[in-house]
Amino acid sequence: MEQPFGLPKQVGTFAFPLGDLVHRCCPRVSGALGRMDMACVVKLKVLESPLGKIELSGCDQGLHGIRLLSPETSSDPEEAPATPEVLSGPEETSEPLMQCAAWLDAYFHKPTAIEGLPLPALHHPVFQKDSFTRQVLWKLLKVVKFGEMVSYQQLAALAGNPRAARAVGGAMRTNPVPILIPCHRVVCSSGALGNYSGGRSVKEWLLAHEAVQAGKPAYWVSSQGGTCLGAAGSTSGSQRAGRN
Repeated sequence: MEQPFGLPKQVGTFAFPLGDLVHRCCPRVSGALGRMDMACVVKLKVLESPLGKIELSGCDQGLHGIRLLSPETSSDPEEAPATPEVLSGPEETSEPLMQCAAWLDAYFHKPTAIEGLPLPALHHPVFQKDSFTRQVLWKLLKVVKFGEMVSYQQLAALAGNPRAARAVGGAMRTNPVPILIPCHRVVCSSGALGNYSGGRSVKEWLLAHEAVQAGKPAYWVSSQGGTCLGAAGSTSGSQRAGRN
């Protein structure tokens, strides 16, 4: 979940020039060769959320990234404000950004509506080429649902390589669209919370929010050792993997 592309914080629209920066930022895949043939016009939208400001970046072809600008968490996951405020004008917003904003609104305030919402197309380079990272991220998105958790080892098994738990950790760190692809639901086999680029408090808040909304016991950790003392509920994907 590294900051995607090092995008600037201001809200607006800008075009990347042709060349290496475009290739890094938003290639257009053409057949199996993955040929990039034009630049993207990348647009930004900033939302207010229970976690502070969230920046969405994307082009007309899909979402590039989700970034927490100023992580903040309330003491109670149920204390979510009203519909997140959109800090950029609609004239600057592409359809993938609008879909992502609607999805995040539902995630924070009406999770039962998530399944009925379209997922935005994803146009970050990590999704444009075949790799273990892409396979892991897609498997996580598809299998580990709201209120569920999975271990790094379990997710590695689900992705077809049970011995690749460390590689799964690397995939989580490079996830460009956190929350949408729920890397916060991936924890250690020992029960420890594990790392999260948004910070431990954000990961705890997201898991507690999902547990509360799903009517399950909260997942929480000790301030000293980070040991899992409760659980939000095992994932169906975990049960399929057959590992702890």
